[in-house]
Amino acid sequence: MDALHAATPAREFRRGMKDCLPIIIGLLPFALILGIQGAQKGMSVLEMPLMTGLNFAGGSEFAAVGLWQKPLPVLLIVGVTFMINTRHILMGAAFAPYIRHLPPRRLFPALFLMTDESWAMAMADIRRRREAGLPAFSLHYYMGVSLTLYVVWVAASAAGAAVGPVLGDVSAWGFGMAFPAVFLVLLRGMWKGWKPALPWFASLAAAALAYRAAGGAWYVPAGAAAGLLTAFFTAEGDES
Repeated sequence: MDALHAATPAREFRRGMKDCLPIIIGLLPFALILGIQGAQKGMSVLEMPLMTGLNFAGGSEFAAVGLWQKPLPVLLIVGVTFMINTRHILMGAAFAPYIRHLPPRRLFPALFLMTDESWAMAMADIRRRREAGLPAFSLHYYMGVSLTLYVVWVAASAAGAAVGPVLGDVSAWGFGMAFPAVFLVLLRGMWKGWKPALPWFASLAAAALAYRAAGGAWYVPAGAAAGLLTAFFTAEGDES
């Protein structure tokens, strides 16, 4: 806590970079795999970092690569990407009270760089800062996290695209556990007990059922809706 009280903007930025290092360990192989799969689908070394740099959301990027073919199904890729990225609406709504004071020149880059990982780390840091009696949101910490993740993700996906043509099927390498491991780390940092976690578990169960029953990307809105409804009714129960 003393480090938080003595923080300067530069120290806050470095603290964000340092805190996201464990996340990078999990994300790095996934970014490489994304680039490799994109190259094997015919994406160039230029197209891959353009996609990951302009649409900074890993889940929808994997979906886009999975749909990449000739002729390119543009409308299908746009639709699936939109459905998967709808979770950012919920994340942004939870984030809004802490960033609405920012001027547009800082607000829009902060929202553009918001991912599951940077959002979760920022929310965990907000809780720590509140407990220390400090202003809840540190923009410099958040940007230290977000920019580090952004640069690593884009660079690693481009590197994967460069080496992709000389590699075989990377799905057999066992990197599929990288994303679940990352989210377990994030969950640990945000854990407040079983009751506050009920919306998470409801969202997980609904998404799994929708994926098995309907396939496609319908599990995304199903999980989001279940989580929202559970949060609404559990909050009502707490108030009564």
